[in-house]
Amino acid sequence: MTGHVLLVRLAAPLQSWGVASRFSHRDTHSRPTKSAVIGLCAAALGRERTDPVDDLAALTFGVRADHPGTPVRDYHTVGAGRFPLRPRDVITDHRRAAALAGSMESAEGPGFGHHELARWYGAPKKITQDPVSGTLVSAELARTAMITERWYLSDAAFVAALHHPDRSLLEDIAHALEHPKRLLWLGRKSCPPSGTLAAEILPGTIATAFAGKRLLPGPQGEDTSGRRPWAWIQAPSGTRGALQINDQPVSFDPDRRSHATRWETRTRITIAPTATEWDIIP
Repeated sequence: MTGHVLLVRLAAPLQSWGVASRFSHRDTHSRPTKSAVIGLCAAALGRERTDPVDDLAALTFGVRADHPGTPVRDYHTVGAGRFPLRPRDVITDHRRAAALAGSMESAEGPGFGHHELARWYGAPKKITQDPVSGTLVSAELARTAMITERWYLSDAAFVAALHHPDRSLLEDIAHALEHPKRLLWLGRKSCPPSGTLAAEILPGTIATAFAGKRLLPGPQGEDTSGRRPWAWIQAPSGTRGALQINDQPVSFDPDRRSHATRWETRTRITIAPTATEWDIIP
């Protein structure tokens, strides 16, 4: 398949590519998804979520795992528990200040509630005294703690490929990735990309473009020239050995966000001895 290929470097301390995330458990795929990379390009171009992305979705997609990274879990608990009162801004609501003053007076003895510091603390709607420490705490314990898990890839580096017969479209995307109109992140807002994103546009196929670009340096700067990284390349429907993946973007509109199925093959990439090195600008 003739045409041109734009290579996109996706590297950061953390990245996350959710495929079936829910609020309480947000997973990450082992590699960037087509939907996420197309969304990255749409954001760089300054498109709204409600704008059509048919032209970007028509790009043939591939990804090479130079450094697959290490899965890490971010564990959260929210709500429940007993919370000590914290210093806050000056209280202007005299009713809340009076409630706090009364609580302090009963806890520390007569007169303490009228201390000047009483105006510098905010009280929750319901306060009580801890029977052990005597500390004033929130009595609103009815809410059950919410537990969430967020998964990330640590120290991962990938090279995504976008193939299209029209070089001008790829040039627009490459320029936008280096001069984005919106903030860019690798799957989540807490994962900004590092260094240069867009490389040069190469003629040929995704496989030849992958072979013509040298591996990225390792996390500690080690030589990676002898490695043969895995790559996943989009293929026509029904291609022998291809597998289905449900990450073909249809719309990013929050009211009708949807994805379709596409096909891809998995293969090893042998980096050519004449491959050029990636020019990375920190």
